[in-house]
Amino acid sequence: MTSQTDVRLDGAAELRTEREATPGSAGDRRERPAAGPEKVYDSYYGRPVLNEPTWQEHDIAGYLFLGGLAGASSTLAAVAELTGRPRLARVGRVAALCALGGSFYSLIHDLGRPERFINMLRVFKVTSPMSVGTWILTAYGPQAVCAGAADLSGRLPRLGRAATVGAGLAGPAVATYTAALICDTAVPAWHEGFREMPFLFAGSAAAAAGGLGMLAAPLSEAGPARRVAMLGAAVECVAATRMERRLGPLAEPLKRSRLLRAGEALSLAGALAGVTVGRRSRIAAVAAGAALLAGSACTRFGIFRAGMESANDPKYTVQWQRRRLS
Repeated sequence: MTSQTDVRLDGAAELRTEREATPGSAGDRRERPAAGPEKVYDSYYGRPVLNEPTWQEHDIAGYLFLGGLAGASSTLAAVAELTGRPRLARVGRVAALCALGGSFYSLIHDLGRPERFINMLRVFKVTSPMSVGTWILTAYGPQAVCAGAADLSGRLPRLGRAATVGAGLAGPAVATYTAALICDTAVPAWHEGFREMPFLFAGSAAAAAGGLGMLAAPLSEAGPARRVAMLGAAVECVAATRMERRLGPLAEPLKRSRLLRAGEALSLAGALAGVTVGRRSRIAAVAAGAALLAGSACTRFGIFRAGMESANDPKYTVQWQRRRLS
């Protein structure tokens, strides 16, 4: 019969063996699993790990596109106003006014009731992209409306000029805060792309505003629009490429997106055509501007769809989190 002393000695020997076999500190008694092939983790009963966002594509993706177009158009209008290009400035002001109205409609339609937007003004929370974005829109909106209304009515030109410059200063924040908004969610493809997403949104918005300026302004005044479109398309493509390389397997929904590939192709083709044949041909300038607008829209809708795909597939949540921990 085995005595209690023998049991204690055997247990102590087993404990010493476990400590010697386990690397780390002397007090670490946790058992570590042996290395082996990586497991494929799935969700319970094949259901998504994350609750899919309730955002509707036509509302939120449209809001992302129109908000970026409004902010970048206001900045382009301010540049045109300060450099003596009145017709290009008018295009930017009117475009910002119309795009702002469309973005507000999309946002309020997704919220369900207009008073929900007003309720967000009750607090200001610097750590909340939604709260900061609401106040950015509140500061930008009246100036963009005033600038557009003064231009269309021909009244109060000095107030309209001041509002144009003010809206132009707030324009970059309007064009990029939506990137922080979607990256603050748990959607894997959005959340992990937080480093490049603001640059991608800024480039896409600049390309859209430059394309609209090329499309609607005369060739003699469209120089800033062409340069902005070229710069925006380059920044958009570089940011998208860097994000896809950094995310690795998580970028699969982005790489599979036909909308994103079409957006990159349209943006680059439109920008190149604008700075070459678009400088001399009105028809080429219109075609290049339309391509840039379409490319920016494809990019925003492609980012939205890729994010939804990553949220619905468990491997982009469970495996990605385990890979980060290891």
